Amino acid sequence: MKKISLEYLKTLDNGDPLSHYRKEFSLPKNTIYFDGNSLGPLPKRTIENLKRAINEEWGKDLINSWNKAEWINLPQTLGNKIAPLLGANPGEVIVVDSTSINLFKVLTSALKLNKNRKKIVSEVVNFPSDLYILEGVNEMLNNQYERCLIENDNAIEQYIDSSTAVVMLSHINYKTGRISDMKKITDYAHNKGALVVWDLSHSVGVIPLDLHNIGVDFAVGCTYKHLNGGPGAPGFLYVKSDLIEKVSQPLTGWLGHIDPFAFDGKYIPANSISKYICGTPAILSYKAVESGLEIFKGISMELVRKKSIQLSEVFIDLIQQECGEYGFELFSPSNADQRGSQISFKHENAYPIMQSLISQGVIGDYREPNILRFGISPLYMRYQDIWKAIMCLKNIMQSNEWDSLNFKKRNYVT
Repeated sequence: MKKISLEYLKTLDNGDPLSHYRKEFSLPKNTIYFDGNSLGPLPKRTIENLKRAINEEWGKDLINSWNKAEWINLPQTLGNKIAPLLGANPGEVIVVDSTSINLFKVLTSALKLNKNRKKIVSEVVNFPSDLYILEGVNEMLNNQYERCLIENDNAIEQYIDSSTAVVMLSHINYKTGRISDMKKITDYAHNKGALVVWDLSHSVGVIPLDLHNIGVDFAVGCTYKHLNGGPGAPGFLYVKSDLIEKVSQPLTGWLGHIDPFAFDGKYIPANSISKYICGTPAILSYKAVESGLEIFKGISMELVRKKSIQLSEVFIDLIQQECGEYGFELFSPSNADQRGSQISFKHENAYPIMQSLISQGVIGDYREPNILRFGISPLYMRYQDIWKAIMCLKNIMQSNEWDSLNFKKRNYVT
């Protein structure tokens, strides 16, 4: 393998067709940000959009903005803006609530549709919140379902059978970055009569998706990672169009009513994706999401994916080249086609090493029990950023800087 140099990486930056997107973000000086898979950075246009929403739409127009600025339609409007990133049709996506609440809604919907089946298949390594929701839904339904939690989905076919109601998986694993074969699993589940629910939180915005054509039944995801919607931004949910009129969901709030402002005493659900709205949308958060989504207008997700792979390959190769003697073990798949937009390494001193990196402006994150996780965000990340980060890591390891009590003290958020 040819040795990687800084000059070579600068050449890649100069030829990068996505380089102009970097100026869309407010990135702190002397910071290299590898945590966009937890919280995306602030888009510059969000600042002005929120100022306008606060000072004019709320400050001057007050309640009139529900009509004048069409606040009331933001869940549907933003859903239709996310839809192209998911390979979904207009009217199949809505922005509402949190990812966990949306999972509660669509999982319950799916179980009602397949009410005569009593098994739910998921993974032991699925995101814990997803498994908590699964547990809570089952308890709510008197523990009538068998929860089949498999070690990984490589041989998932042997667990999906005629008793399976729902297969519930994350498309990209939050620890390893491993991509599940969405089409293969969805097709197999459907052949057995099961419905599928996918969590796209680590997929949307960095990898091309094709939900409608694949035939995915339900999906959920968040907007605060690669969509850069801000901390605590609302999630989204997807329901395939031919299911929307058939499904019901348990959180029957007033804005999911077919005519909310009739204030009817009897709940009649909307006959569209709007039935998944419950309460009043948090408008300022929606305005931040709106700004983040504007950046994706007309973007080629194939180019985003290509750069993501190239950045990731450079990262892995540079770790081997510059830090190969320090005990870092690749935890993500080595095959780029099986890996999402993150790189995870195992190390026995992962936590203090990551804290030492963060103290020097290289911001990734840590996951138990020994995982350093680096998100790859192609819209603002440069190839030369990878070089600078790995050189910083090399210096930390050479100097044993990480071996300090200051870096071993655990923060609440890791």
